[in-house]
Formats: sequence, structure tokens, C-alpha cells
Amino acid sequence: MDVAESPDLQAQLAAAVHALNHASHPSARLAANQWLLGLQRSPQAWALAASLLACADHPAPSADLLFFAAQMLRRKIQSPDYPLPNNAAQLLDALLVAARRFCLAPPRLLTQICLALAALALRAEGGVDGLFARMPHLPDPALLELLTVLPEEVAQDESGDTGVDSVTRCRFTRELLTHAPAVLEFLLAQSEKPAAADGVPLHERNHRLLRCLLSWVRAGCFSGAPASALAAHPLLTFAFNSLQAFFSFEVAIEVMTELVSQYQELPQAFLSKMPYIREVLLLPALANRSEKIIAGLTSLMCEVGQAAPGLVAEGSNEALSLSDALLRCIAFSSEDWEIAESTLQFWCSLAHCILGIDEQTSKRSATQELFLPVFSSLLDALLFRAQIIDIDEHCTGRVSSIPDGLVQFRLNLEELLVDICLLLGAPAYINKLLSSGWGLASQSIPWKEVEVRMYALSMVADTILQDGSPFDFSVVMHFVNILSSRTPAELNGCQFLVYKSFGDVIGSYSKWLSSSKSNIKPLLLFCASGISKSISSNSCSVALRKLCEDASSFIHEPPILEILFWISEGMGEGNLRIEDEEEIISAITHALCSILDKELRKTSLARLLCSSYSAVEKIVCFLPLAAFLGWLSVIYIFNYILSHYVHLWAHNLITTYKILCFLSLVQPFLECCLKSIFSVISSS
Repeated sequence: MDVAESPDLQAQLAAAVHALNHASHPSARLAANQWLLGLQRSPQAWALAASLLACADHPAPSADLLFFAAQMLRRKIQSPDYPLPNNAAQLLDALLVAARRFCLAPPRLLTQICLALAALALRAEGGVDGLFARMPHLPDPALLELLTVLPEEVAQDESGDTGVDSVTRCRFTRELLTHAPAVLEFLLAQSEKPAAADGVPLHERNHRLLRCLLSWVRAGCFSGAPASALAAHPLLTFAFNSLQAFFSFEVAIEVMTELVSQYQELPQAFLSKMPYIREVLLLPALANRSEKIIAGLTSLMCEVGQAAPGLVAEGSNEALSLSDALLRCIAFSSEDWEIAESTLQFWCSLAHCILGIDEQTSKRSATQELFLPVFSSLLDALLFRAQIIDIDEHCTGRVSSIPDGLVQFRLNLEELLVDICLLLGAPAYINKLLSSGWGLASQSIPWKEVEVRMYALSMVADTILQDGSPFDFSVVMHFVNILSSRTPAELNGCQFLVYKSFGDVIGSYSKWLSSSKSNIKPLLLFCASGISKSISSNSCSVALRKLCEDASSFIHEPPILEILFWISEGMGEGNLRIEDEEEIISAITHALCSILDKELRKTSLARLLCSSYSAVEKIVCFLPLAAFLGWLSVIYIFNYILSHYVHLWAHNLITTYKILCFLSLVQPFLECCLKSIFSVISSS
């Protein structure tokens, strides 16, 4: 390779790199970047970059210049636009010389050189074997970095258009794995070296060793190893012992998590270590509130549990130790919900495993009985972490006031809550939610606890309804009475989230709740209060509609109709979404359809339509555009009621007479509506 490049070109390159990294003016950095891109595309770039890395001048080129030269070589090797030079073996040797030279240089420079070597080995004929034949001449730090990035090259290559086909990648991986035994021997020897044997601090060397081991584990270096040999492998012991070193903790967790996910034989070995993990690692981390340690251990324990839920379901001491440890991780209070959320899939896997055992067998009964306290405690922990802490008078009352992490956590809870309900049984689940010993005085009620329990109750409604066990709603109605009796001035802040959760419960269990006539009035008043705020309007309007559908035998009684008319008259005062208005109109229409007396039905329908018409009529003379939009809303209501009537008529549920009565009532309103629209169009 001709390395006798022009000193002027090297000087230009040095100036451009300096400008790119240190120039204060953006135009200078842009010009330098354009020049460097042009150089990278040129044929001279190969020799220029290699000569800089091999340069023995004193003083040596700057760190920025050397880094750019190594990066430029890597990019040219990886790009399908630049074919490899004919003398690829010389380029390989030049890069190996650079790796020896800069083995103790800043890590990012050595990494770039090794990445270029890995890219060359992937693309050059016989590149892997040729590289491994030359490796013994490398110092340990350079060899370790090169071994780390070699397996990663395949994954990096798959993520972009680098001109390497799948056959070449598979060949590269196979060739790499033929050297796996030698690599593992090297890593083991390095792990047993005394501190600072090669000038690298022990904690830093261990971290690098684990990074390298992780790369080879991902490549499949232990494929085909016997289960007993793999579980007892010294490098696995080295990784496990590294959990106690803060500097190497995260990468040690990654190594073991990857091993557990790849090899089915390992969960048993890791399960036996759970008491140690719990006592020696987790409990001190919880006491010190070390979230990094807690999150890592949670990830590893969940991986072990998910890999072998059947082993955990056997209920050994190690399995119960794992369950207890993960319960503590869920209950750990942090600013986000990532730790608690990361456990959900494990608990679902365990629950499905237990529920999948034949119900008629003694094994199912014994396993379920053994884990009942575990899942009961799990429900407590989930309720604690799912609480909305700021339900008080000072909250903004917007959905955005709930942290995004909590919103996502609660969305992901449904499957697990259903599983817990199935395992505990519906009666025990309901009893656990509603028997919390809350005080009867509204001032002393912990609303955040009440709200999260109503949320958990609504999430499993289908399961409880299907179970059909008796359900005492007295606790729910107690809170409904308190909430429905509050004045508008008292309805502030995030307490409307309580209305939302209660609205979901009422809508989900409306058939049971409406079976008692004495419940209807407070339930309707509650819905009216919740509809007034956007955060709870949808759940309460849906609940209103379901109540009117399920209480058809007495929903048409005058006192109840008065409440419904009062709700309809207040529709124009708030900014209800169209879907919420539709739910309210549907509720009232159901009530009107259940009236048997023809005259009462006719006058009630007229009153409903009149309230909509009057609200718009007040602004016709003053705000023509607002009147026009208001009339559109009225027409929408008319259309909804008519379509509902037609649906009932088509199914022989009402007579033609009722539809004619409705049309006779609507006619004067439509005439006035058309006149108003005409006046708006004329005035514009």
C-alpha cells in the first residue's frame, strides 16, 4: 500500500477535522463536513487513513484526527459503494498495527479500529480465520475489544444496507463459532488475572470481559453445551459474582438474562440462587433505594420465572423466595412505574400456568392454595402502585395531570387483574376490594384508595358477571350517595377521577345495581354530577344510558323522569363531546319509550325537544353563526331519536303511532330551524 501521501492533503484533513469539532461558526463546521464527505468518497481515503493510523511521528496526530481516520476506514469498508482494495490483507495488517499501538488510547479510538477490523473480516475472503491467526500478536486490551465487536458486526450489518447478503452473514457466524472455545478460554484466563496485570484497573477489565462474554453469548457460543456443564461453567460463576460490583452490575445482568432466555436448562440453576439474590442483593438495595440494582434484579428474576413458570408453580422454597422478592419490587415506590410494570408478564405467566392445571386434580387445588397468599399480596401491591396520589382539592383535574407512566401501567393491568380474580375467586376478590375499613364520614375517606379499588373492580366486570356470585353493593352505594350529594363548589380537582372510576363501575354492573329501585335516584344524580366534567363525562354518560336500559320497568316514573329532564336541560351549559350527548339522548329516549301512557309520552317527548329548541332560540337574534351551529346540534338530536324509534318500530317494539307523534312534535321546530338557517345564509 502506498502510504506516501501528500503532506498538504494531511494538513487539509487535520484542519477540516479541527474545524468540524471546534469551529465556533456553523458555516465553518458545515464547510468542513462537506469537504470531509468528499474526501471519504475519494480513492485516496484508503491510503490516507491507513497512513495516519500507522504514523510513528512525534508528536502523534491529534486524537480527533486519529478517530476520524479510523471511522472513515470503517465507513468505507462497510459501505457497498466502495469496493475493498485489492490489497485487503495489507489493510488488515495496518489496522492490527494500529490496534497494538493504541490499545491503551481513549476507548473510542480503539473501538473504531476494532470495528473496522470486524467489518473487514466479514467482507474479505477468509477474513475470520486470517484475523484469528494474527490475534496472538495483539495486547490483551486490544484483543478483548476486538473479540467484543466481532460478533456484534453481524447484527449491525443486518440493520442497514451494507451489501452483505444473508449467506455471507451466516458463514461469518459459523466461522466465528468455530473459535468460540478458544475465546471462552481466553476470557476465563483474563477473569483469573490479578488486578492491574495489564495496566487496566480490575473493575474496568471485568466490565470489558462481561461485555465480550455478552457478545459471544448472543452469537450462541454455548450452543450444544451439556446442561450440567453450562450451569457450572466458571464464566457463569464469574458473571454471577459480578452482580456484587456496582461498576459491572448492569452488563452482568444482561449476560445472565441472555443465557436464561436462550438455554432452557438454566432457569433451574438460577432458581436455586434466588434466596441469595433476595437476601444479599435485593433487600439491601431496597433499603438503600438503589433503583438501578432493583431494576436489574427484577429483570433477571422475571426472565427466570417466565422461562420456567412450571418450576415456580411447584412451590419450592426457592420459587416462593422468587415470588416474595418480586412482590417487594412491585411495592417499591419510585418516580416511575417501570420496575412494577416489568413484572406483569411474569405474574401472568405464573397465573396462566396454575389456571392451566386440570381443575379436577388435587395438584390444581394444592397449587392454588399454596399461591393464594402470594396473589392476594400481589393484588395489594398492584393497588398501591396504581393509586393516583394527587386526588385532592389542589389538582388540576385534567387527564394530563396523571403521569404517563401511571396511565400506561394501569392500561397494562387488566389481564393480570382478571387472572388474580380467577385465582382468588370472584367473592374473595370483591371482598378484598371493598372491605378496607374506610370511615363513614366523607371528610376521612382516603379517596385515592377508593378510586383505585373501583378501577380494579371495573376491570374484571366480565369475569365477575360471568361468575354470578352474590354481590353486596352497599359499599358502592354508600360512596355514590356521598358523591351525588356534593355541591358544584365541592367538585374540584382530581376528585373527578373518582367519578370516572365509579362511573365505570356503575356502567359495568348496571344490571345488578338497577335491580333495586331505591338505587336509581342516587345513581342518576351521581351520573349528572360526573357528566359535568370532561374527565368523567364519558364514563358517567355511558353509565346513565345503561341504567336507563336496564331499569326499563320503572325508569319512566315521574320523579325519575324529572332527573333525566334536568340532565337534558343542562346539556347546553357544558362542552360535551358529541358521543357523550349521544349517550345522554339515548338514555332519555329509552326512558320515554318505556312510558305506557300515550299522553304522558307525548308531553314528555315535547318537553325533551323543547329544552333543546329553547336553548338555541335564545341566541338566534344575536349570534346568527352560533344559532346555525346550535340548530345543527338540535337536528342531530332529532335525527338520533328518530333513528332509535325507527329501529324499535322495525323490530315491532313500538307502533307507527309513536313515530307519527314524534314527527308531529318535531315539525314546528324544523320549520323554525330552516328559517334561522335561511336568515344566516342571507345575512352572510
